[in-house]
Amino acid sequence: MGRVTGNPVIDCALLAWLLAQVIKVVLEGVLNRRVDLRRFVASGGMPSSHAAFVMACTTSIGRLYGTAGPLFALSAVFSAVVMYDAFNVRRSAGDTARLVNQLLAHMEKLTAEDLADDLKVIMGHTPFQVLMGAALGVGVGLLV
Repeated sequence: MGRVTGNPVIDCALLAWLLAQVIKVVLEGVLNRRVDLRRFVASGGMPSSHAAFVMACTTSIGRLYGTAGPLFALSAVFSAVVMYDAFNVRRSAGDTARLVNQLLAHMEKLTAEDLADDLKVIMGHTPFQVLMGAALGVGVGLLV
């Protein structure tokens, strides 16, 4: 892989993120029979680009510098926090947004337009989506 940023760890992470986003667009096209290029920059969906990004970073650090040092430990802990957030905190926020949107749609006097735009619903990931993103990131980290 050519050097995009001059840092192989960042380049590897960016490649994993790019692949995850491309997979999201392709899956959207196959499953829903429509091309939605907004999925390329949207959060949520399969696979988790967050997980792919951090796991490619962690895996490439492990391959380049070893797994016994503090740099790998820091990256591994950071990756765990990001992936926990992806399927726990952000998913809960998405569920809350979905519920608020339903409540607003059923209010007689107030609508979502009166108060604000609909809240963003697709925010988090299922554990499987995070696992698949992590696997993609590890694969890219090992191959690159």
